[in-house]
Amino acid sequence: MSSDLDHLYELLPAIYRIRDAERSIPAPASGPTDEILEPLQALVSVLAQQARVLEENIEQLYDDPFIETCADWVVPYIGDLVGARPLHTPAGSGLSERADIANTIAYRRRKGTVAVLEQLAQDVTGWRSHVVEFFQHLITTQYLNHIRLTNLATPDLRQWEPLERLPTPFDSTNRTLEVRRIAPGRGRFNIPNVGIFLWRLEAYALDDVPATALDAERYRFNPLGIDTPLYTLPATEPTITHLSHPLNVPLPISRRVLDSDLESHTGSYVGLGLSLLVTVDGKAVPIVACDLSDQGAVWAHVPRATYAVDPVLGRLALPTSMPAGPHDVRVSYHYGFSADLGGGQYDRAATIDTTLEPLVLVPQADSLDHALGQSHSGAIEITDNATHGPGTATISVDAAAKLEVRAHDGRRPVVQLTKTLTATGGDEAELTIDGLVIVGGALEIDGNLRLLTLRHCTLVPGLGFAPDGSPAQPSAPSLVVKSAGTQVVVERSIVGGIRTVAGVAVQVTDSFVDAGDPANVAYAAIDGTGPGGPLEVEASTLIGRVHADSIPLASNAIFLAAPGAAPWEAPVRAERRQEGCVRFSWLPLESQVPRRYRCRPAAGDDPLRMRPSFTSLRYGDAAYGQLGPRCPDEIASGADDESEMGAFHLLYQPQREANLRIRLEEYLRFGLEAGIFYAS
Repeated sequence: MSSDLDHLYELLPAIYRIRDAERSIPAPASGPTDEILEPLQALVSVLAQQARVLEENIEQLYDDPFIETCADWVVPYIGDLVGARPLHTPAGSGLSERADIANTIAYRRRKGTVAVLEQLAQDVTGWRSHVVEFFQHLITTQYLNHIRLTNLATPDLRQWEPLERLPTPFDSTNRTLEVRRIAPGRGRFNIPNVGIFLWRLEAYALDDVPATALDAERYRFNPLGIDTPLYTLPATEPTITHLSHPLNVPLPISRRVLDSDLESHTGSYVGLGLSLLVTVDGKAVPIVACDLSDQGAVWAHVPRATYAVDPVLGRLALPTSMPAGPHDVRVSYHYGFSADLGGGQYDRAATIDTTLEPLVLVPQADSLDHALGQSHSGAIEITDNATHGPGTATISVDAAAKLEVRAHDGRRPVVQLTKTLTATGGDEAELTIDGLVIVGGALEIDGNLRLLTLRHCTLVPGLGFAPDGSPAQPSAPSLVVKSAGTQVVVERSIVGGIRTVAGVAVQVTDSFVDAGDPANVAYAAIDGTGPGGPLEVEASTLIGRVHADSIPLASNAIFLAAPGAAPWEAPVRAERRQEGCVRFSWLPLESQVPRRYRCRPAAGDDPLRMRPSFTSLRYGDAAYGQLGPRCPDEIASGADDESEMGAFHLLYQPQREANLRIRLEEYLRFGLEAGIFYAS
């Protein structure tokens, strides 16, 4: 009984309370046996409950005048009071209209300054930004009363840094006048022009990762053994004090920049909690910047007494003077990518089922095999970033049980296979794989498993990489489902080709299915020719040909496929086309699919122009799967909510850019014109 009820009941005269107690009746059989109902007290409890509702409403009225504490429905009304135009804030985009309105008054006090424009761009897009006033980089005739010492017609070739920054947003080299407009992104260097540069790529961390050894002295940073450019960990400024500089944005680290930082002992890139760190046998070691490019069968340079790092290729060379190994070489570094998708060291706490028991922790690199052999239900959680290699390569789930094999939140372990990883289960069994990177072999599902969920995983397309960094088997499938009653769910993952038997329903959401080439097979039956099970695709990118029994729904997707040979010639083919729908997607006109709705290319479109272009389609590149700058607007904003088609639909890039243009109309100084450029 609450104190509010006690207080109201005590306000009644004692005679009424005594009479009320005399009329008490036992509770009905369905309720607690020791509960006694007093009619008047029950009436007062209803009044007390309504009084609490009224009190909460009054308290909220005190909070609603303030943007920090008001209810969500009040936010647009406060925005209207201060004259802030509403922004596009799709669910899951991470954009906050509340924060934008909260900063409106403070930003207006410095309206028109480039520092506010830069902060504004970062706030409304969520991307790192840099603003350039291009009139400061114009070659002009000097005025003797206002001499600009930096206004040189030709660059000083003795200064390495201006040349190093060519042609990045931090380029300080002067140019001649351009008369083309900046708003469409054509011209730049003119008096009224302001450039706003945005970084769509983020710097993702990998901490304390065993470096991949080529031999006793040569290593690669990437656990998969491929070359990876190292990125700067952006330093966040708490307040608007100055324009951003290269340490504030996720730029690839060049050899010259790293060398200059090490020589000046500024410690901006190397160290614990910074962009990169190298430890050997548990101790941090000093490094030097070096060019470790290929030179025949060896690298260009072999250090004699220093630890050499090539940040452009992500390579490490130990000194030849070191005692004979083996040595425990570990690296911490940052790599570039577009979104929280695939295996990665980012926040996945919301997707982890903490109720599963028993929980088996895997802290050692050689204990995953033991955990898989002993656990048939509950959860197996890998707590480090090491490379694990199961020997038996088998996952078994008990009947009517659930098993989750996952990485600890904030970890990205690698499972290195030497053969197919087989997963079996009894009737009504469920298997979830969350946060792992699986390389070297395919995942094969057999038995009577009811549900397989791949979430935040990477089943490396092509299974692995050759020594030169190319996919070892580019057309090999990475997921094979042989159990007819299994339902497969792929969420926020990167996988290679998928093969299924008839009756397997596959659902792909916010993911890549990459067969390595549009002419390869991305989805089909086990033999790679017949139809696979029913396929549903939502906001995903499929690279390769598709042959499914049916396509119940495909929405906001890209099917990058090429025609094949008989007996299956269509790039995308569904055997049953009387049911299902393909909507707001791109797929070749030759495809044989259910009815289309608002798809591209449409009738009358130029097929050559209306084709998606990508920055890169090579897994391992920072811009993997990112739509290119010349991609048609009908694809870049052609989803049902005007976001882009494909796996990065979840970024809502068109909405972010639209929000920035809305705010620029207010904050840009009169007479100036702004252009938005993507730096990555």
